[in-house]
Amino acid sequence: MSDVVQPPVAEVRAAAEAVKAAIDRHLAAIENRTGEDDPAVYAAFDALASAAEAYDELLYDAYDEVTPFEVPAGDSLPAYGGPAEPGAISVLIRRDYAVAEPQRLIAQAARVADEVTGAGTGVGAAIGALFGEYEPDEIASRHKEFGLEEGDSTLWVQAADPAEPGEWLAAPFDQADPELTVCRFDISAVYDDEDEEGEADDDEGGGDSDADDVTGRISRES
Repeated sequence: MSDVVQPPVAEVRAAAEAVKAAIDRHLAAIENRTGEDDPAVYAAFDALASAAEAYDELLYDAYDEVTPFEVPAGDSLPAYGGPAEPGAISVLIRRDYAVAEPQRLIAQAARVADEVTGAGTGVGAAIGALFGEYEPDEIASRHKEFGLEEGDSTLWVQAADPAEPGEWLAAPFDQADPELTVCRFDISAVYDDEDEEGEADDDEGGGDSDADDVTGRISRES
């Protein structure tokens, strides 16, 4: 047994009942949702995750046992602390790429900018040329053509105060505040791995699934 003070059996049972109730509320929210971004579903999801985590911790402290549940971590948001009706929003995007094929990158850039074909030019000049020519969304959709390997990405939509032109350009990311985030969308290979493990479990059980592959996670607090 763990060296920490063991919680009473009644406390563990109460936590188990809380998980059961959270499952019921989560299912009810899904059955009655009003759209893909229904805040009630997100709230029920977060409540279920919290209840499962609390039960898992108490179970371990009391009996050195764990649950088979994996509670998502790292992509959740704190409680929303912004205005109910934002007067403006800021969209913050981060996309990571590995330069997998430098010569392909340089060759593609040379098609749109003569300066990257001269002696001594390299990846830095090519990146500047490509991002100067193409919109970030187009580069994201064609990254393999440009010799890039896609990494993690995240998009935050935050409530903001209306800004004057040029007001924040000197430090555009200093004001990022998780509590003002209305919604957040994450894409990572981590989720691909999770889906593959889930598919393997389904195959072992002989079950079929028509669900689309999920490569991202969405977090939202209202």
